[in-house]
Amino acid sequence: MNTRRWALWTVIGLILSGSLAMLFWPRAIPVDLETITRGPLSVTVDDEGKTRVREVYVVSAPVAGQARRIVAKVGDEVTGGVTVLATIEPSDPTFLDRRSRSQAEARAKAAEAALSLAAAERDRAKAELDFAKAELKRARELVKKRTISQSALDRAVLETRTRTAALATARAAVQVRSFELETARASLIEAGAEADDVSENPHCCAPVIAPVDGRVLRILHKSAGIVRAGEPLLEVGDPGNLEVVVDLLSGDAVKVKAGDPVRVEQWGGGAVLNGRVRRVEPFGFTKISALGVEEQRVNVVIDPIDLATAWGRLGHGYRVEVRIAVWRSDNVIKAPVGALFRDGGDWAVFMVVDGRVRLQRVKVGHRNAHEAEVVDGLAEGVVVVLHPADRVQNGARVVSR
Repeated sequence: MNTRRWALWTVIGLILSGSLAMLFWPRAIPVDLETITRGPLSVTVDDEGKTRVREVYVVSAPVAGQARRIVAKVGDEVTGGVTVLATIEPSDPTFLDRRSRSQAEARAKAAEAALSLAAAERDRAKAELDFAKAELKRARELVKKRTISQSALDRAVLETRTRTAALATARAAVQVRSFELETARASLIEAGAEADDVSENPHCCAPVIAPVDGRVLRILHKSAGIVRAGEPLLEVGDPGNLEVVVDLLSGDAVKVKAGDPVRVEQWGGGAVLNGRVRRVEPFGFTKISALGVEEQRVNVVIDPIDLATAWGRLGHGYRVEVRIAVWRSDNVIKAPVGALFRDGGDWAVFMVVDGRVRLQRVKVGHRNAHEAEVVDGLAEGVVVVLHPADRVQNGARVVSR
């Protein structure tokens, strides 16, 4: 009996010891693994941009006046030098209050009186000229009879010429007074009194002609109303001549140069559009981000490639996402960015060797949002841990998740 009890308790102790050993034995940590590969790597600068017509013409009012309602619609085709985009009529005169009207009426009456005075002066000058001509005729007859001297005849000729000039002066004065009367009466015209006459006169208005062939992009002054000289009315351009502008952070813009290839994505179509950087503008500007942070931005202008293809579905001011390739190599050892972490001042990864992780410092070159170039520290085919958690320490056992 004692032997059997001893054997039973021994078995129970072994079972408990094995259970406790299995319970507290370190288990392998499930992780995501990735294999280091060799292949092409491209580094891009990504940001949002928008399309725009390369040459936008702002059509302005050439003179001040009353603009008629613009009948053109956005998207209408226009022909340069032919299509009339807007018509500007002369402005109506201002309204006259009681004092202004009284003053205008008084100026009109004064002009009428001045005209009457000038007409009287003209009649007097004409009468004097007729008398001078009669005297000259008699003087010539008397000279033939030697009744008067030659000097008397010369004085009669001089007097006739003087009276002729005086009559011409009087007639000119009548014309001046007549014009002054018309001016004074014009100041009495009420606003809208000649609207019908103006609209029926084909030479009354200033037409605004399209400067180039293209389409109406935007109408800035649709309804009829008073416009100032130089006030913008419409924008005209050719939607078939597009470009893309993207404002990059100045730190990213210094990496971009003219000629870099561009991929345009997320524009609403399924295909990826290709482009090329034409210009990096040398002037930066300050822009407030969505978080209220001041950022220095630089405009980068991109030219489409094969504009006649899917690019033709885009218009002025459309949103796109661009990826500008600033570096590319076809044969590099690359590691996923998720496997990299900082160990002091160096980059490092966790390699998996015989089911255990080993800390390996690496030297990283170029990288994008997904992959990084490994310059030193890793070879092709090595397995590394992706996004290592705090439980993953050097020497820990791991298993693929």
